[in-house]
Parts: sequence; structure tokens; C-alpha cells
Amino acid sequence: MTRVLLLDVVGLTTRALSHMPRLRALAAGGTTAKLGTVLPAVTCSVQSTMLTGLAPAQHGIVGNGWYHRDIGEVNLWRQHNALVEGEKVWETARRRERGFTTANVGWWYAMGASTDVTVTPRPIYHADGRKSPDAYTRPPALHDRLVGEHGEFPLFQYWGPTASLASTRWMVEATRSVLRDEGSDLVMAYLPHLDYDLQRFGPDSPEADRAAAELDAVLAPLLDDAVAAGATVVAVAEYGIAPVDTPVDVNRALRRAGLLEVHTQQGRELLDPMTSRAFAVADHQVAHVYVADQADVPRVRDLLRGLDGVDEVLDREAQARYGLDHARSGELVVVARPGAWFTYYYWLDDARAPDFARGVDIHKKPGYDPAELFFDPADRFAKARAGLGLVRKKLGLRYSMKVVPLDATHVRGSHGRLPEHEADTPLLICSDAALPFWDAAPELVPAARVRDLVLEAARVPEPAAAT
Repeated sequence: MTRVLLLDVVGLTTRALSHMPRLRALAAGGTTAKLGTVLPAVTCSVQSTMLTGLAPAQHGIVGNGWYHRDIGEVNLWRQHNALVEGEKVWETARRRERGFTTANVGWWYAMGASTDVTVTPRPIYHADGRKSPDAYTRPPALHDRLVGEHGEFPLFQYWGPTASLASTRWMVEATRSVLRDEGSDLVMAYLPHLDYDLQRFGPDSPEADRAAAELDAVLAPLLDDAVAAGATVVAVAEYGIAPVDTPVDVNRALRRAGLLEVHTQQGRELLDPMTSRAFAVADHQVAHVYVADQADVPRVRDLLRGLDGVDEVLDREAQARYGLDHARSGELVVVARPGAWFTYYYWLDDARAPDFARGVDIHKKPGYDPAELFFDPADRFAKARAGLGLVRKKLGLRYSMKVVPLDATHVRGSHGRLPEHEADTPLLICSDAALPFWDAAPELVPAARVRDLVLEAARVPEPAAAT
């Protein structure tokens, strides 16, 4: 067998690679191809396809979250691996090659997975409501070793207005430790740095180019370690990030049509999915629209088709063409046109917005909110109040970060729809140009083939044919 380092370099495209000399050198000695992503082109869906070889219609991860009809709740960013249906690549390898071991540093749905080593961000949720940075590890003893070597996981640099290179650096260093100490046959690492400034400033910005160069510098020692260990490196991207300038408020349109309901607590409005006739779970450039009564589907479809910024409205038959027709999907799935993306906003008056709307709260919001990457430019005290909140946290006091803008026009990059141009097409890089996988010199490698590439790179034998 050959050791494999599988890197998820979020947002890696041809433009980003041009600012990454160390990764480009590795690619020059191997092979690079465009990666054919899936709809929706979002983290959880694409990762699950790459690890199982299945479409979302088969593995069930129809987005970064969805509406759970059985409990009447919208949940995003869950972590239990049992949500992913189908055999994962390491399970296939273990079935074929006894003793095959896998370490996962940061890929999603890590908790409860059958990997041998697991490292994933997992905050401490204190009884008084405070949240502190931490990571979940398996085996448990690995936690103190990684924290001792690299410090606590920098949660507040992993997402939010202060998201930065620090979180990716921690992931890289933790991966280096695992690669060195654990002897795993397959080591997987998630590197999110390009997600931040490409969404904040757009993929064509100087900030995006600088982020790519920063990531390359941090990644270089890990690539050197992999070469020294004789490991084959496979680097993939779930999606490329495309420029956007048009937020589309799907839920507000449904509410104005009398289809979406809210309930009120302390003067703040909360989405009521259990009583709404239709509402959307917005996820970048794709939104699942859940319609309680089939009789309302034609009306909702017509309303959605009439929204500026909507490209396609997919019913179940159309979802099947994209491999998205799973029971968890909405009755309708909306795809944004190029340059547009979907907000989760459902209130009609900012004074009635829920308290979590101005904070970083990925689990309470019933949809994805890229505005969480910004300090509110209209609030000149936002950064100061955030600093005061951190002081209160360090003193063990409760605190809140009400610093996120409610103006979605600040966002300059998004993803989710299938790429329109080569510039926003994700890449796949393999350091071993001699793999049989590459014999056909594919122009576009489907995301579902990544699983097979990893197995071939690891030299895991195919099961013997029955005689």
C-alpha cells in the first residue's frame, strides 16, 4: 500500500493556484484536472459525494442542512456521520485491505465516523450559555497532545468576522502531527482559508490572491512532510467561488405572498416552519423550498420563477436530473442565476429581526448567512464591542457578539450552482502522474470519482473476481 494525504483545499481554482507556488510545483510533477462538482456545490454535499462515490440523492446530504420534517426543525452543520448514507472510502479500503487505517482532520460529518483517528472543531457549550473554543478528538488522548503542541483550536478564526489563516494553520499543524505520529494509511485534512476573503471581497480581488499565497506558505511544510513520508497527495476543491452582487430574499417573497409564517417572542420574529405553507432553507446559491401541501406547489413554483435572480426552479423530476431527488430535499429546489445568491432573511422590518441575526450563530439561523464574515460597516463600535465581549469571555462572564450586518450586499463571492466558467471551476491535483486512473486523461473528473482515485492512489487492491 501507499500512504495518501487527501487535502480539501476549499475554493481551489486555476486563479488561486497561480498564487500558490508550492502546491503548483507539486501539481507540475503530477496531474491536474478540473473537478466536476455536484448540485448543490456546497461543503457537506460535495464532501459526501467524494467520500462515498454517490450523488446527494443516494447519500442524502442535500446541502449543508435541511428541514427535518419529522421534528419540524431546520438544522444546518450537524456533525454525526450517520447522516451520510453509503459506504465511505475508508470503509471500502478496510473491507478490501485488512488493517487499513484512516485519520480525519476537519472533514465534515466527522463525529461518530468509523475512522481510526478523528480531529474536528467542537466548541465547549457552557451551562451559562458561553461558548469556548475546543476540538473533538478520537482517541480522546490525542486532544491534550494536539492542544499541548499547537494550542487550543482557534474557533473564532474558523468562522465569523475574525475568520483568518489561524484556523487553517492549526489544521495543517494538527495534520502534520497526525501524519508523523499515527501511521495512518489515509490522512484527510480540511483547509478552509480561501472561503473567507473570496466571499468577503470576491474571487477576483487582491485580497483573494493574497489569501491563496498565505495558504500556500502554511501548506508547504505539510506537503514536504508528505513527500518525505512517501505519501501520494490528492488535493481537491469542493467548489470554486464566483463573483456575486445580487442577494435574493426568497423567504421574504414567500412571506409577502402569505405562505411563510413567523411567531413572536419579546418583539422578535422567529420562522415557524411547522405552520408555514412554504419556506426556504437558503444555502449559498441553492435553496430547498419546503411546501406543506402539494396543492400549493404550482403557485409556489410560479412565484419563485418570477423572482429576479432565480435561474431554475426544480421539481422532483428536475431534481432527479441533477441527482438531488432525496426525501430530505425540498418539494422545490431553487438555483440562483450567475451573480446572485439566496439570503435566509424572512423578517420584513430589521427592528423585528431575531437576536441571533446580528451574531455568529450557525446553528440557530434557518439558512446560511455569509454576512457573518463581516463586522457591520454601519456600526462604528462593532469591533470595540466584539473586543469587550472577548474580555467578558476570558473573565468567565456571559457575552454576546451583536456585530453582524443585516445588509447582505456586502457579500462579493458565493457558490452552490454548477460553475458557469472555468474561472470558478474547482480543481483536482494528484502528485502521482502514473496512476492508472489518469490513463484516459480526463478533462473533467466527476466528484464521485475521487473515492476511486483515493483507493487507486493507496494501491488498495480490487476484490478478487468470483470464479
